This record gives sequence, C-alpha cells and structure tokens, in this order.
Amino acid sequence: MSKVITVTINGSTRQLPEFTNVASLIEGLGFTGKRIALERNGEIVPRSLFATQQLADGDRLEVVVAVGGG
Repeated sequence: MSKVITVTINGSTRQLPEFTNVASLIEGLGFTGKRIALERNGEIVPRSLFATQQLADGDRLEVVVAVGGG
C-alpha cells in the first residue's frame, strides 16, 4: 500500500501519492501546457525542475496561471 502526503495548494488541502513530483501535480490539476508559476514553501520552482522536484508532506504550494488578454 502506498503512502500519501498532505499538501496545501492555493489554500486547499489535498492528499497525493507519496512520490508525486511537481510535473505530475501540474498534470493532475489540468495545467499541462499552460503558462504557470509555482511557488513551494515560499520559493519559486523553475519550470526546468518540475519533473525532478519531489513534493513532501506539509508542502504549501501556490499555483498561478498566466491569463492573456488585451
């Protein structure tokens, strides 16, 4: 049985599989291919690290989706 971790995403608590990385989270939230910024525990996570940055129990995440317009 796999363990779960609890993270807070934009103020909402969610449970995720223990070995979730940022890229998997983004995919699960439906943000793949969108221009987003992700902050983990107060620090911006560069897009180049999404696939390797593992989430941990208690992480606080803020996800911001860039919206175009004019």
